[in-house]
Amino acid sequence: MTRAHGSNDNSIIVSFNKEELIPDLFGLFDKNLHRIEFLLNVNLHGRGKNISISGKDVALAKDVLNDLYNQLNKGFDIGYEEVDASVRMNSEKNNGLNKQEEAPIIRTRKKTIRGRTHRQNEYIHALNSSELTFGVGPAGTGKTFLPVVHAVELLEKEEVSKIILSRPAVEAGEKLGFLPGDLKEKVDPYLRPLYDALEDVLAYKKLEKYMEIGVIEIAPLAFMRGRTLSNAYIILDEAQNTSKMQMKMFLTRLGFNSRMVITGDITQIDLPDNTSSGLSEALKVTNVIKDKVSHIYFDAKDVVRHPLVQKIVNAYERSKNTFDR
Repeated sequence: MTRAHGSNDNSIIVSFNKEELIPDLFGLFDKNLHRIEFLLNVNLHGRGKNISISGKDVALAKDVLNDLYNQLNKGFDIGYEEVDASVRMNSEKNNGLNKQEEAPIIRTRKKTIRGRTHRQNEYIHALNSSELTFGVGPAGTGKTFLPVVHAVELLEKEEVSKIILSRPAVEAGEKLGFLPGDLKEKVDPYLRPLYDALEDVLAYKKLEKYMEIGVIEIAPLAFMRGRTLSNAYIILDEAQNTSKMQMKMFLTRLGFNSRMVITGDITQIDLPDNTSSGLSEALKVTNVIKDKVSHIYFDAKDVVRHPLVQKIVNAYERSKNTFDR
């Protein structure tokens, strides 16, 4: 619970009830306050349980501080990434772009995750309600990470009995055959991002055990042929690099009490020039199926990595539009 007090010089004072949360709200050496000042062109001065706000966007700064305080009150940690996300989401809300009321949460035993953009919230809602979900967009938007966390949540709740993560082993300029080792050692580098996501939400020993007994399986797309996957959470990553036949094969693996998530970036296709992307076709084909199917499209505004990544994505998009004219 917070209170705001106004004054006559375009400044307000916001008061917070729980003094024990104030150090984490301010951040080490007030780094969170400095970040808000930098992003919103305001001046913040904290004293005790009060923060005075003055400058250009006082109302937005107040909303961001209240949001961060509420996150702390619910047990979340906050840092630069959470500050940036709160500024982004509250800016959209103030511009009338917020379509969601309560932000959905994904809970695993190791970590609790919430969306950092409104589109990510929309994605989590889709993961909760749909049996087939497409997440399409540039790198850094959480399109793969969020389904992996959601899969672990459902596994821990025993709503599914298995997680299957897959990628097409398509070379992006490299030659798979010249890599050292057996088949597993050759394809593991292509599957590494999926391992990274799992390690973020599962203790290493638990992950190792699940993989050893087959509860979690990470495999190239070619290994999916001929299987029917029931009681499973199935994720296909980098799906822009599937052929039409591969995509049809994968989609028809869906069994009873299973969920399937397909992610990719249709601007990053590494297939030969004469091969059409299975993801592009699948989006068109499934667009007419409204029951239990969701399509979520991310863009540069949803990139939640280093701020420079968002600028790089935007620059490439502008460059593409210029060359396409």
